[in-house]
Amino acid sequence: MQPLGKIVVASQHYPPDASTTAAIMAEIACRLSAEHEVVVLSGWPGALPASQTGPGKPRVVAIKNRISGKAALVRRAVSELLFASRTFVALVRQLRRGDVALTVTAPFMLPYAVAAAARLRGARSVLIMHDLFPDVLVMAGLLKPGSLVTRTMRAANSLMFRALNAVVTIGRDAERPLLSYSGMTRNKIRFIPNWATLVPAPRPVTPDNPFRKAIAARFIVGLSGNLGFTHDPEIVFEAARLLKDETDIHFLLSGWGIGFERLQQLQAAANLSNVSFVGRVEDSELEAFLASADLWIIPYRKDVAGVSVPSRFYNLLAVGRSVVLVSEPEAEAALTVVENGLGWVVTPGRADQLAAAIRAASANEDGSVAARAVKTAARFDRTTAMNAYAALVDELLRNPDLSEQR
Repeated sequence: MQPLGKIVVASQHYPPDASTTAAIMAEIACRLSAEHEVVVLSGWPGALPASQTGPGKPRVVAIKNRISGKAALVRRAVSELLFASRTFVALVRQLRRGDVALTVTAPFMLPYAVAAAARLRGARSVLIMHDLFPDVLVMAGLLKPGSLVTRTMRAANSLMFRALNAVVTIGRDAERPLLSYSGMTRNKIRFIPNWATLVPAPRPVTPDNPFRKAIAARFIVGLSGNLGFTHDPEIVFEAARLLKDETDIHFLLSGWGIGFERLQQLQAAANLSNVSFVGRVEDSELEAFLASADLWIIPYRKDVAGVSVPSRFYNLLAVGRSVVLVSEPEAEAALTVVENGLGWVVTPGRADQLAAAIRAASANEDGSVAARAVKTAARFDRTTAMNAYAALVDELLRNPDLSEQR
């Protein structure tokens, strides 16, 4: 019997990078390395954490990469093109017939390189779809729906989806936009949601919480994490402005990205007394920070359904908090909120609705939400997700073409 091939993971973000994408890809690579040879092509320099090294761990190969800020669009595009090109060359060297190449949609040009290299070398390929391009760029207003660039990217996607053996979606809402591409078929799609990194358990609101004790207000509304092009910082700030005279409600904001910079600009101009900022919270303080707020906001722009799923969502549930999600009702996180009674879903762009939801949450004394949130978070389990990835890769290693086997 011929030995099974190896897995080559291509990811711009990988430890020691502290981003969510890096953590997810490291979890997957380490789980797969328990049963297979795994090589990681990483675009992040620096020494790996001790947990990522040693026997039974992936072998990491650094790819020269220059990370540009999200606001530096031209430099970022050039950097990502160079990284994708270098990764393609590395993949051609690493892959053999029967191997599996696995990648993620960050940066957006990387999946094209991975699918092409895998097809060239007779390997199989898997894309973990965190964001759907060019839809994300259209949603953010960076591209027009009918522009030449958008149409070119969609044509390239059709070719890429035809070449890929499997596409992992992290939201149920992704199937419809995926199937709009001629190269995609339903039997290539696998739904494997992300997971909570914190242990699901109710964390009570306590006055001695280090992030809460400096705030006199009774009810704290939190915002945390990366605010990229798909997020709407304006709606958060406008809701805070609408609620500025309600002294028992306070906004506690922490994060990074172009949207967070916009929030700081707005606050610098308005100086609202009901808004406070906290620097980027380290992983060691994340649990305390998420437990400091009574309610959390996830603010998307319109047309998020099928395009992006907030990975931070599961940790908010894990600490037993309700959520206000700004998105269309058919988006994955919105479906989860409504199906499990975990909070509110408001229309993108409607700051008045967001303010009303926050006001309602402040007046709501229903303690059962915490239990429902924790129970829901427990369903999004790391072990379940890792086993699903392992099963998918095993099937790809054993079958010449997954899309024809199902």
